[in-house]
Amino acid sequence: MQSRFYLIIIFFIGFSSLSQSIYKRDLGIMGSKFDITVVANSQTEANQYFEIAIAEMKRIENLISSWKPTSQTSAINRNAGIKPVKVDDELLQLIKRSIDISKITDGAFDISFASIDHIWKFDGRAHSMPAESLINASVKVIDFRQIVLDKEKSTVFLKKKKMKIGFGAIGKGYAADKAKQILIRKGVVGGIINASGDMNTWGEQPDEKPWKIAITNPLDKTKSYGLFELNNQAVVTSGNYEKYITIDGERYAHIIDPRTGMPTKGILSVTIFAPKAEMADALATSVFVMGSDVGLNIINQIPQVEAIIVRNDGSLATSKKINITSQ
Repeated sequence: MQSRFYLIIIFFIGFSSLSQSIYKRDLGIMGSKFDITVVANSQTEANQYFEIAIAEMKRIENLISSWKPTSQTSAINRNAGIKPVKVDDELLQLIKRSIDISKITDGAFDISFASIDHIWKFDGRAHSMPAESLINASVKVIDFRQIVLDKEKSTVFLKKKKMKIGFGAIGKGYAADKAKQILIRKGVVGGIINASGDMNTWGEQPDEKPWKIAITNPLDKTKSYGLFELNNQAVVTSGNYEKYITIDGERYAHIIDPRTGMPTKGILSVTIFAPKAEMADALATSVFVMGSDVGLNIINQIPQVEAIIVRNDGSLATSKKINITSQ
């Protein structure tokens, strides 16, 4: 449903006289670019932490990937309209939380959107709408209300044939959350998991200063909307300015409205601050679909969640507690 872009710049402050230092590793996982930052006593110690985080994210990928035929998610999709599939409680709970977000956003977020993935092409080759019959056929099997969970038996059943679930709009955020949790349990006092733009932080830098990020202006990347301190927070930025389609002079985002099967329009980027990357990930998608006015109305009702929205014309819309200092 969406992809991530590096709109967020991490600023590190000097700390050369301190015993602990910041270490960083870049890697590719879940089909995306990830980077892991940890506060550690040595490179050797940091390397051990990196391997722990990578193993955890690979475990998540093997559980939720709809591209791996051996995953439980693929088994659910293969048995759509046929029978329930027994899954780990972890996956059951992730699907349950996804359905809860679908209810809050009135279907703007829906993990059963996966059936429409192959219809729209945002690689620069397409300049016209897909056939209406294809869009309508896909939309008919997109409905979070047709996902049946049995908590006692730990099963998931997609009621309609050809239904599919996918975690493209929440999975990387969930992986970032899980990697953060396991590193905290291992004693890492501070760090950042950046899952291709789905960023989760904890602790502080070695000089006891908070992690800071700058949200860049998508219309002029030499400018930003100011520095923001992160206090054990997640932040996700999603944008359409590098991946979109123009039809009859109208710009459409690569993020699809699961209720209509049509690309969203009107917004260039959405940044969400939230306690967890999973939530921020899902809400960033939802705001694109709902639009800035309805989206902000929802955001302002959710505790500890804030948003910065850049519309197509460059104007800003922000939630109540966001203070933009510069552009």
